[in-house]
Amino acid sequence: MEKRKAYKPTAPPLTAQEKVSRYMRSNKSKDTQPELLLRRTLWQAGLRGYRVHWKHLPGKPDVCYPGRRLAIFLHGCFWHRCPHCALSLPKSNTAFWREKFTRNVARDQQHRAKLKAAGWQVLVIWECQLQQDLEGCLLTIKGLHAGVPESYWLEAA
Repeated sequence: MEKRKAYKPTAPPLTAQEKVSRYMRSNKSKDTQPELLLRRTLWQAGLRGYRVHWKHLPGKPDVCYPGRRLAIFLHGCFWHRCPHCALSLPKSNTAFWREKFTRNVARDQQHRAKLKAAGWQVLVIWECQLQQDLEGCLLTIKGLHAGVPESYWLEAA
């Protein structure tokens, strides 16, 4: 007697647009590798007591020290248009991407302005900066964490 194979329906092949859509949905907004690297480094350096994606502040900073009034944003070079990297626009649907990136940059500026107006220190660390100079980023955060004079205002963007 011959065994019959069970019929397994296969999904229809994806179109190019569906592939891109699936790929873009898979991009994470929290707990990215650069974020985890920064938090691990802060923890090992003894800079604990931070909040992650604290909802009580504009922009939900990636790392926040409420007691020190220090908000740290870790921006991805592609999505937030890093000034250090010369990233080009995607080749298809450029009008959409140009508008999206413009909105992202404007939103980031608004969040920083609101935080500064409320008396918070704001530090922006770019993904490429973190990869190239992790120790320098850590020293900057340590200095801000320890407290700096009122006249010293740091913005790395």
